[in-house]
Amino acid sequence: MAKIFVVEDNAGLSEAIISYLSIEGHNPILFDRVNGVVEAAAMAQPDLIILDVMLPDGNGFNIARKIKEEADIPIMFLTARSSESDRITGFELGADDYVVKPFSMRELVLRVRSLLARVNRSTAQTEDHHHLFIHTDEKGVKHTLELDEDAHTCSQDGKEIKLTATEWKIIFYLAVHHHTLISREQLLGQCLDYLAEGSQRSINTHMKNIRAKLEQVNWVETVRGFGYRFIGENDK
Repeated sequence: MAKIFVVEDNAGLSEAIISYLSIEGHNPILFDRVNGVVEAAAMAQPDLIILDVMLPDGNGFNIARKIKEEADIPIMFLTARSSESDRITGFELGADDYVVKPFSMRELVLRVRSLLARVNRSTAQTEDHHHLFIHTDEKGVKHTLELDEDAHTCSQDGKEIKLTATEWKIIFYLAVHHHTLISREQLLGQCLDYLAEGSQRSINTHMKNIRAKLEQVNWVETVRGFGYRFIGENDK
């Protein structure tokens, strides 16, 4: 059972969401205003926040930014703003999914199920939960990248890098398949389960965010017209 914050001011829609999530076995907590959401998230650490973008007392994009500054809590946006620029903005803020209104409750439940599974999947038991990679840049400077499956953390040169659940899943998938050419379709299937709005463009946005957070150390090579290849060496 997941603890899910639902931030939605439309009474009819929020009632339906709460009902369907409860039937699914989750513990949904409703907020009809922005006020108090950031503080509650910091204290309660929900498993997921379903966040409307346009709220009476604030903008969901701004709230998401504040939440992500405090903790890596998965966020799913709900909004009638369906333009590509709005979706890109959402993903750049660290959103893990972006649902455009109107939508069916069945679709929402499936997206929630998929997102929670994606967040939890990497905690499954494997032989080795800690991975260390080494890369030497063009100036001859050696960099390290550590990925810990148990803690779900990423550290570069000993400094922890805060990634969203989806970003972590992408860099981890590329890293454990290092030197293998991975298509965008593979990343969609393995890391986003084909449910994120924006299709392959969403992968591009996530990769842009990952590279910015890794401070431009070139861990991932873009293969034009196909996808990506992780070029760090596994230090085993």
